Amino acid sequence: MTALSVAAMAWQVGRGAGVEAWAARLEVAVAEAAAAGARLLLLPEFASLEAATGERPDVRAELRRAVAQTPAALAAARAVARRHGVWLVPGTFAFADGDRVVSRAPLIAPDGLVALQDKHVLTRFEAEAWGAAPGAPPAVFETPFGRIGIAICFDAEFPHLVRAQVEAGAWLMLVPSCTDTRHGANRIALAAAARAMENQIFVVVAPTVGVAPWIGSLADNHGAVAVFGPMDDGFAEHGVIARGAADRPGWVYADLDPARLLAVRREGAVRNHLAWPPAPPPCRAIVPA
Repeated sequence: MTALSVAAMAWQVGRGAGVEAWAARLEVAVAEAAAAGARLLLLPEFASLEAATGERPDVRAELRRAVAQTPAALAAARAVARRHGVWLVPGTFAFADGDRVVSRAPLIAPDGLVALQDKHVLTRFEAEAWGAAPGAPPAVFETPFGRIGIAICFDAEFPHLVRAQVEAGAWLMLVPSCTDTRHGANRIALAAAARAMENQIFVVVAPTVGVAPWIGSLADNHGAVAVFGPMDDGFAEHGVIARGAADRPGWVYADLDPARLLAVRREGAVRNHLAWPPAPPPCRAIVPA
């Protein structure tokens, strides 16, 4: 495991004009972060969905267009990562999986090779309004700076999913998110902070932001970029390493060193990572006597 500079973006939802317009915005954003020295770049869940805007908001039609556009959008993202020599998570894309639609986050290497993480637990909107399907369980990704994981938005709210990735060696968790209320934004932020605390890892959150009434699936977007670490010796008391302003677009940068995690796991006031129970303990009901 080696240290690296991470950049996470709060993506302002644009007025879609197809994949080419989205790719042009992506090019500008990635060029900015690469010039600032970032090696690993994270964009939010559904960052490319603006390309699926139609003549009027229609969430099912937007999903169909998104599925059709995924090959071109992914190819554009791969080209951007290669041009700038960065590791890039360009958000999530809607993939056709037989007769199902699954949300997947690509991790794109600087040479354009791609690994995919499915979204495993769906929100009500995805299941009921879109009719999407849950994807495969969590995985970890081999990189030159060690194993990392991706927990797509709602997945980050379930400790056992992230714990499986940590036990497989992930020291850094990327959380691309999209929430349409401040309630949702707060849930993701609190969940990310909790996952960092209980596993003694780094967690990075990147949200969509802005009001976009022209696309039903992304009409209202709230959140803030945040980078969390353990709440223990050598880290801030609240665990916040970096944080952007709420609902404000742009990059937030952080230099993350896994050696700091190893030190706090050995020498911290608590040893959450080591003390994690191997299985939920049995629970019994007690009647007052």
